[in-house]
Amino acid sequence: MARKVIDEPSEEIVANARKERETKRGPFARLALFIQQVIAELKKVVTPTRKELLSYTGVVLIFVIIMMALVSGFDWVFALVVTYVFGTPAP
Repeated sequence: MARKVIDEPSEEIVANARKERETKRGPFARLALFIQQVIAELKKVVTPTRKELLSYTGVVLIFVIIMMALVSGFDWVFALVVTYVFGTPAP
């Protein structure tokens, strides 16, 4: 199986993490290192094109509609079974 190079941390981040382990830093230095690592990870994010975004949105909406229909169908069937077993409630 091929390895994804995108998911691997860059050498700079790894070197900073090793240096962090070797030397104890203060809370502000740790916060600064964390923010640097967050920014480095955000630079790797690839935003989808408009066509991809519309495609993903359509897939999600269709999936949600199918799941709603499935749950509604199960609910209706179970309601029929419960009504058959216990009868209709007296007013």
